[in-house]
Amino acid sequence: MDYKSFLTKDFKNNGVASQRSRRLKIKRRHVVFVLITVITTGLALSLFSLDAKAKRYAQTLNDDPLKQIVLPIHVPTTSPQETVQAEPPVAVKPEPQANWIEVKVKSGDSLAAIFKRNHLDATELHNIMQSGEETKKLRYLNPGQTFRIQVDEDNSVQSLVYEINPLESLNVHRDGDDFLASYHHKDVEKRMNHASAVIKSSLFEAGRDAGLSSQLVMELAHIFGWDIDFALDIREGDSFSVIYEEDYLNGSKLNDGAILAAEFTNQGHTFRAIRYKDASGRSDYYDPNGNSMRKAFLRTPVDFRRISSGFGMRFHPILNRMRMHTGVDYAAPVGTPIKSTGDGKIIFIGRKGGYGKAIIIKHGGVYSTLYGHMSRFHRGMRVGKFVKQGQVIGYVGSTGRATGPHLHYEFRINGVFRNPLTVKLPNANPINSAYKQDFEAHAQTLLSQLAVVNSSLALNR
Repeated sequence: MDYKSFLTKDFKNNGVASQRSRRLKIKRRHVVFVLITVITTGLALSLFSLDAKAKRYAQTLNDDPLKQIVLPIHVPTTSPQETVQAEPPVAVKPEPQANWIEVKVKSGDSLAAIFKRNHLDATELHNIMQSGEETKKLRYLNPGQTFRIQVDEDNSVQSLVYEINPLESLNVHRDGDDFLASYHHKDVEKRMNHASAVIKSSLFEAGRDAGLSSQLVMELAHIFGWDIDFALDIREGDSFSVIYEEDYLNGSKLNDGAILAAEFTNQGHTFRAIRYKDASGRSDYYDPNGNSMRKAFLRTPVDFRRISSGFGMRFHPILNRMRMHTGVDYAAPVGTPIKSTGDGKIIFIGRKGGYGKAIIIKHGGVYSTLYGHMSRFHRGMRVGKFVKQGQVIGYVGSTGRATGPHLHYEFRINGVFRNPLTVKLPNANPINSAYKQDFEAHAQTLLSQLAVVNSSLALNR
C-alpha cells in the first residue's frame, strides 16, 4: 500500500476547496428556489386576473343580456379591378288572380257567341279549336249544357271545362301560348233491380205501376216485338217480369241501364229473353236455348194508332168494288217515321200508280217489302242503297189512292203476297257456338233470379 501519497497530501487546502464547493451549491439552490417562487407567483396572479375578468364579463352579461360578442374575421381584400358589382334583387311576379265564369248554353248558342258575350279574345277561341280532335265537340252545343271558363286578371282564358253530359266532360287548359285538350269520363256504379206486373188495361200503365220508366217499357216491347204484336195481341191478365240495371254516380241514380233478363206471358204463351255480350263486345237478346229473339224482319214498320184495313178481299173505298187487298194499312198521323222491317237494298223509289210515293226493298233472294202512300222519302234514300233493319226510310202520308194518312205495307215471298200479321218470320242467327257454353251458365243464373221475381208476382196476384 502506498502510504506516501496519503501521508504527504495537503488536508488543509482540501478543506478550503470543500467549503468553496458547498457555498456554490447553496447559491445555485437559492437561485432555483427564487425562480420557482417567481414563476408560481406569476401563474397565481395570472389565474386570479383571468378569474376577475371572467367575473366582470359575467356581470356585464347579467346587466346587459342583449350585448353581443363581436369577433374579428378576416375579409380578403380585392383590387379595384376585381370589385364585383352586386346584382339587383329579382322582382317576383305575383300569381295572376283566376276567376271562373259559369255559362249555360242557350238555344242557338255557339262557342263564338259565348266568348263574345263574356268579352273573351276570339284569337284564344281559335287556338282552343286548333288544340286537337277532341275540341270538335265544341262545334255542336245543346241547350242546357254548361261551361266553366277560367280567366286571369287580364281576362285571358286559362282553362275551359265543357260538361257534355253527367259522365263525360272536355277539359282544355293553357300550356304557354297553346292549349291542350283531353276527355274525362266518370265511371258509374251498376246496380240490379227488378219489377213485375199483371196487365189490367195497358202495358204502359202496368209498367208505370211497377215502377218502370217509359224507356224500359219501350225496350221490353222491342225485345218481344218479333213474337208479340203489342198493338193487337195484349190481353187483360197478361204479365211480365224484368231484371234490369240502373246507373248510379256518387250515390245518386243517373238513368236506367239495359234489361238483363225478361219474361212475358201473352194469352197463356210464355216467352223469355236473356241479354248476352260476347267476347267481341256484341250484345243481343236470346231465348234460353240460344236462339236470337230478333227475327230477320220487324213485325210492323211504323208506330200506328190502328189497322185501318187488313189483308184479304175487301170493298175498295175509292174503286167502289171488291178487290184483293195485298197488304195491311196502318193509320198514323202525317209525318210518322216509317222503318225498314229488315236489312236489304232499295230496288225502287218514286211514284208507283195507286201506291203513290213508294219504296220497294229486296231482302236477299226470297223476300221483298213494299211501303206505299208516303208523304216524302227520308234524306239519302236512292235505288241501290243498302238499309238496316229499323232504319227510317220515309214518312206517313196519303199520296196515291188513299182516303187518309196511312202506310200501306206488303210482304212478299218469292213475289207472292203474304199476310204481314201472320206470316212466319225467319229467325236471325243463333248465338255463336264458341260462346254457347258460357251463355248457358250466364242464362241459368238470370233464369233463377227471374223465377224468384215470378214467385213474388204469383203471391201478389
